[in-house]
Amino acid sequence: MVSYSCAGISTVKPSCRRILISYKRSSVFGFQIPISNRSAVINLSKSRVSRGIHTCNSIVLGFRVDPKLGFRDVIDSNRNGFCCSASNWGRQPRVLLNGCPVGVYDRRFSRLVSKVASDYRNHSTSVESHVNDTSWERIYIQGGLNVKPVVIEKLKSKQENEDKLLDYSRSDVIIEFPDRKESEIEKGAWELLRGSIVNYCGSPVGTIAAADPADKLPLNYDQVFIRDFVPSALAFLLNGEGEIVKNFLLHTLQLQSWEKTVDCHSPGQGLTPASFKVRSVPLDGRPGEFEEVLDPDFGESAIGRVAPVDSGLWWIILLRAYGKITGDYTLQERVDVQTGIQLILKLCLADGFDMFPTLLVTDGSCMIDRRMGIHGHPLEIQALFYSALRCSQEMVTVNDTPKDLVAAINNRLSALCFHIREYYWVDMKKINEIYRYKTEEYSTDAINKFNIYPEQIPSWLVDWFPESGGYFIGNLQPAHMDFRFFTLGNLWSIVSSLGSPKQNDGILNLIEEKWDDLVANMPLKICYPALDNEEWRIITGSDPKNTPWSYHNGGSWPTLLWQFTLACIKMKRPELARKAITVAEKRLSSDKWPEYYDTRYGRFIGKQSRLYQTWTIAGFLTSKKLLENPEMASKLFLEEDYQLLENCVCGLGGKHGRKKCYRAAPRSHHVV
Repeated sequence: MVSYSCAGISTVKPSCRRILISYKRSSVFGFQIPISNRSAVINLSKSRVSRGIHTCNSIVLGFRVDPKLGFRDVIDSNRNGFCCSASNWGRQPRVLLNGCPVGVYDRRFSRLVSKVASDYRNHSTSVESHVNDTSWERIYIQGGLNVKPVVIEKLKSKQENEDKLLDYSRSDVIIEFPDRKESEIEKGAWELLRGSIVNYCGSPVGTIAAADPADKLPLNYDQVFIRDFVPSALAFLLNGEGEIVKNFLLHTLQLQSWEKTVDCHSPGQGLTPASFKVRSVPLDGRPGEFEEVLDPDFGESAIGRVAPVDSGLWWIILLRAYGKITGDYTLQERVDVQTGIQLILKLCLADGFDMFPTLLVTDGSCMIDRRMGIHGHPLEIQALFYSALRCSQEMVTVNDTPKDLVAAINNRLSALCFHIREYYWVDMKKINEIYRYKTEEYSTDAINKFNIYPEQIPSWLVDWFPESGGYFIGNLQPAHMDFRFFTLGNLWSIVSSLGSPKQNDGILNLIEEKWDDLVANMPLKICYPALDNEEWRIITGSDPKNTPWSYHNGGSWPTLLWQFTLACIKMKRPELARKAITVAEKRLSSDKWPEYYDTRYGRFIGKQSRLYQTWTIAGFLTSKKLLENPEMASKLFLEEDYQLLENCVCGLGGKHGRKKCYRAAPRSHHVV
């Protein structure tokens, strides 16, 4: 028997044990944010201060956390809500009549009430709300919502190549998903993925990194990692299950502004944690009673104590994906979510000593979280940074975002795009140019702008590089080019259109040409080639986990499969993705879903690889879903934006100082 409850009907009673009190301050971009070290959680039964702990019985920034339903908007009790099944998490109505389900399919969407917030969206849904209310102490909607008929896009067949808007006020609207018989491997993978779900106060909030029952020392693999959850989130979203993703985005948002200190120093307020764990702590003065709290790790417990630069970038990317797939744009329009986006951008766009538009980071600040010589301006961070900026450009509400922040986003996008395309790209022609570089050029017109010595071209590259294709190098700094091929950065350059169409096609050409090196027995190499001998000793510090062709030093990571699939679909080459999935499918299940594989051709399970690694499982399922529904995949990648390059403003020197320049080069033969 299925019971239904209307989640939109809510009344707030002053019975919550804890209330988060925040104070205001001005920021460099003109919006007001709470100072984390002045935030306190007040226990109404017994006054006390708690730092860095997220409890489920709270009113946080005007949004109530219900132990059974998770985050719920504090809204007027007269509001008519969207009805949904309460019988089982993960179920979704198949047929909707006037907003309520008739019949239950195997999935459930979150509330389908969305609103256009910028010109980037192609939806005609309109919701009248208090979008200009930026108060942090009181964020809510009065008098209910004046909701116009909700419409969503329904992608038709490839032959028709046009969208049709569906009116949900009609009774004949049916949401259909392609019905394909799942293989036994996929069924087992879904069972494992659901078994890794972490619940907080009765609601799903993420998936743990690994769920190996034989692992007696899980270390931090029993935590929910922001970057690890992304493929899990996409698998759930593509399966029509949005609740866990929405909960994850909101809870991690609240963790963002809490106090975090390492040796008496606190990093920037927009820093997003690398991971969090649900813990049970005893209640003060109530023996035998416990409450659940979220305990975040901002890097103060990580090996090397490195802050996770990529966490906030992934959070923004996932926030856009949630809206695109579910059609629920109300989440990204919330005042607290908009402020969270701005906090992350403020941290990334802060002025510093750097001369380049790329982000300067330390070693180990992304997926490669150990010393691997990627400090400086690694490609992975730049590709995610560019993608997060593009996503933010779509999501920020222009009227409520400071104009200088909007300008900073646009300027950084154009400068970053040009910089990566012009200076990070290598093909046979470019390598030959570097081989003939003159050095020690002191001039604004210098060709060898970074003073790269031709002797830096490694011997392996000369024989390895194919005649066709190319890739973005791993890092660029004064007098230093890291010629290693880093897979995630190159794939995400394709997905985000950081690379030009010709460059993106060249990357896939290179992967196809060098299939035996980059895919072989298990997709895909995290980087190529591996550091060995003296190079390994100097760069990694003789790291016993990053030995040659293992872990981050040339290991094979199946989780990269979903990003490869997305890139292939974007470039209209899905056959490459199918080929890689076929290779992976032969082994992953029988090998118990390892974290990574060792050896040059990925033949052995990694020597320290965790089994039943969640993002290995989720990456495989997401790849299958993307190939099954390429129209949905198209919502996840970003297309080329030529206006960014046309509006580039840079300092060209000379008598006229700064002036506007038309960047024709990115469309030329060399970099297009």
